[in-house]
Amino acid sequence: MRGDADLPLLVGCEFVVETSQPTVAIMQVAPAPDPRVRLDIEQWETHSDHHSYVDHYGNRCERLTIPVGVSRLAYRSELCLSRPDDVIAPDAREVPIDELPDEVLAYVLPSRFVLPDELGQEAWDLFGSLPSGWSRVQAIVDHVHGHLEWVSGASNPWTTAVDANRAGQGVCRDFAHLAITYCRALNIPARYAFGYLPAVDVPPPAEGMDFAAWFEVYLADGWHTFDARNNEPRSGRVVVGRGRDATDVALLTSFGPVTLTNFSVTAEERPSS
Repeated sequence: MRGDADLPLLVGCEFVVETSQPTVAIMQVAPAPDPRVRLDIEQWETHSDHHSYVDHYGNRCERLTIPVGVSRLAYRSELCLSRPDDVIAPDAREVPIDELPDEVLAYVLPSRFVLPDELGQEAWDLFGSLPSGWSRVQAIVDHVHGHLEWVSGASNPWTTAVDANRAGQGVCRDFAHLAITYCRALNIPARYAFGYLPAVDVPPPAEGMDFAAWFEVYLADGWHTFDARNNEPRSGRVVVGRGRDATDVALLTSFGPVTLTNFSVTAEERPSS
């Protein structure tokens, strides 16, 4: 772990797409506004007019029109991340439902891929008798990490937490959705997060670099990061998007037919200047 030292990173991605007609699209690949993130250099390559806006979850989005034919859509950023380590707060307590802030209540309700109403009894059977607080959330993470096997291509864009739980396998978004489902079933607010997760002080992922998904839980002093896929503290997480589930943070939303032909992600430490 890196402690309080700033961590310089290079992050970015590239899509190659093909479309038969001009198509309006939204990309969500730039780091979300965060006081810990200092953007030193930021570059977009879209070959079309585009502009940024911030959605109602606080995520940066890029709106553009993809021209007819083959297009390359790329984003690159050199940034510096202060306080880069995951924060561990074992004494953080759960907040009773009647004391939750109004804006947090949405994160205890069902959403498209997160179904606490369907897995509620299972959640209470597994975790209901455990001491509340950080340790109960960590027990959920431990269970999901052990129950699901990471298998490339094991799920599709329509796979719910219930589907992944039944199949016993999935990708990182499925790990996050299932853990969020259990938390919400216990009235613990939880939200989906995704972004860049460089291999800092850990071996590089065997499957190659990709965007990563994790989740955040609201405990007494605010939102805390948990990662059911990796189940270990990490350095260098750069949040791109947060929402109720993956529906709210699509990498590329197109309002017309678009075929993705190539895709790559970069997330790595860079030499400090």
